[in-house]
Amino acid sequence: MASLYILIPIAIVLVCIAVGVFLWAVKSEQFEDLERQGFDILFDEGETKAKSTSDSNSESAPKKPE
Repeated sequence: MASLYILIPIAIVLVCIAVGVFLWAVKSEQFEDLERQGFDILFDEGETKAKSTSDSNSESAPKKPE
């Protein structure tokens, strides 16, 4: 029974911290663009920039890795 006097306040503090972190993430717009992070993993940074600039010119030569 005595352990409940310690565990319940610890649980309440942890829940408050989790809610605070979630609210901070929402306010700092961490959840605004969920698809971009997935695409960043799949493509190189140079590929995505080259692809966006060469969309109008589809016959451009591929870039060599540095």
